[in-house]
Amino acid sequence: MTRIGLLGAAGIARAAVLLPVRRRDDVVVAAVASRSGAKEYAAEHGIERAHDAYEDLLADPGVDLVYNALPPSMHADWTIAALRAGKDVLCEKPFTMNAAQARRVVAASAETGRRVVEAFHDHYHPLSAWVRAAVAEGVLGRITRAEAVFHGSNPYVPGTLRHEPELGGGALMDLGCYPVHWLRSVFPGEPVVGATSSVANPSGADIRLRAELTFPGGVEAVVEADMTEGIALRSALTLTGERGTLLADNVVFPSAGHSITLEIDGVPRVSTVAGRTTYDHQLDAVLEGLRAGTPLPTEGEDPIANMAVIDAIYTAAGFDRSRWS
Repeated sequence: MTRIGLLGAAGIARAAVLLPVRRRDDVVVAAVASRSGAKEYAAEHGIERAHDAYEDLLADPGVDLVYNALPPSMHADWTIAALRAGKDVLCEKPFTMNAAQARRVVAASAETGRRVVEAFHDHYHPLSAWVRAAVAEGVLGRITRAEAVFHGSNPYVPGTLRHEPELGGGALMDLGCYPVHWLRSVFPGEPVVGATSSVANPSGADIRLRAELTFPGGVEAVVEADMTEGIALRSALTLTGERGTLLADNVVFPSAGHSITLEIDGVPRVSTVAGRTTYDHQLDAVLEGLRAGTPLPTEGEDPIANMAVIDAIYTAAGFDRSRWS
């Protein structure tokens, strides 16, 4: 039995952890910690123990795996604290505020012998696996261009997590980290950042950002993240190759409905892949990886590299994030 502790009484924990756990009999959410409302959250979700301090959850001997759903600005320090307390960690995306912090976290993992996995839940769904396999098998021939977008309306409210840069807010941090990861997962090597365009909110965080990337081998790619009020929800990856195109639609939440449109030599075919929620597949992978001692694709150097691309995009777009390091 694996015992999970929630670091933060976050709304995302219900879909990401609580519901998938209830569908299994080898894992339990044993505790939650929050600086306010921990007891109420625990009572609402049937969690046995509630802690009013994060330190108390890390000291709880009845917790094996910590789910860190705190704001990104708090990810590095509290993940490192959890590792040093002898816990493994599933850390929400984005992993940290920047690549320098990510290196600190991964170094702490190596020093303590405990595991830390970034929660790119979509990566573990059969849809993402299908796309990666199609690219690896050369279904499209040589790929020349890619477009990866994640749009989702999030009206600006001052002081809120997704709109304050010092908390880790911004369209690229909240949404764009996914498309960056999709591209890095299908193309070998790390990209060079080219032209960018962006729109900032009054707090200085990006509400819309577009970046051009070039991967080794000459693959040209575009990343778009947009949380402008009223924009339609869309997460899609389009790949163009010598033989045709592949469009994977709704990559982030495929269990809510998705499609794969593959056009080869002028003949289109639309399909889907079977699967449960991305969070169910992620929990499967994390538990199996921890128990078997096998590495997972969203740990180790991978989160460092993803944050490095995000850093480079922000630098190219003219955002000075040094004071939020």
